[in-house]
Amino acid sequence: MEIRSFLAFELPPEIKTMVTRVYEDARRSNLDVRWVRPEGIHLTVVFLGNIQAGDLEALGNEVGRVCSDFSSFQIALEGIGCFPNPRNPRVIWLGLVGHIERMALFRDRLQEPLLAFGVKEERRSFKPHLTLGRFKKPLKDQPPLLKLMEKHKDLTSPAFPLHELVLFKSDLNPGGAVYTKMLSWPLSGAE
Repeated sequence: MEIRSFLAFELPPEIKTMVTRVYEDARRSNLDVRWVRPEGIHLTVVFLGNIQAGDLEALGNEVGRVCSDFSSFQIALEGIGCFPNPRNPRVIWLGLVGHIERMALFRDRLQEPLLAFGVKEERRSFKPHLTLGRFKKPLKDQPPLLKLMEKHKDLTSPAFPLHELVLFKSDLNPGGAVYTKMLSWPLSGAE
């Protein structure tokens, strides 16, 4: 049996509260966006795709080994943006700052052993963000988007620690994706 899954960090409650406030404001903007429910917003590190259920234990051992080398990451919210850009937006997101370079190294270290499980390596540089939503079709009229981005461009938060990496199962439903926590590993190293 295949499991659609990804590795991510859950957000601390105080950050979820701030994200939910921006999310609710964004939903009122009348943008044609498929919004991610606030409880489903997380910091994705590696999208695994479809993995075999029988590989979970071995895959978990590899992920646990990498997590045992790294210490917690400090991250803070900073600004709002779009991929690839506001003129041709496909994804609207909240930015993150903090231990980004060390987190990029962590992502790269995780990818190496995952290749053996059929996980495709992400070659783009790691740009950690929190996805608020995905545009349903190309945006023709941009004033609502530009107004939203202007309003939240100075968004910041206190730094918060990320102590535990989680393997989530993702079930796609008509009402949106449902994420189930399957495994987790503490960041217990010194790196």
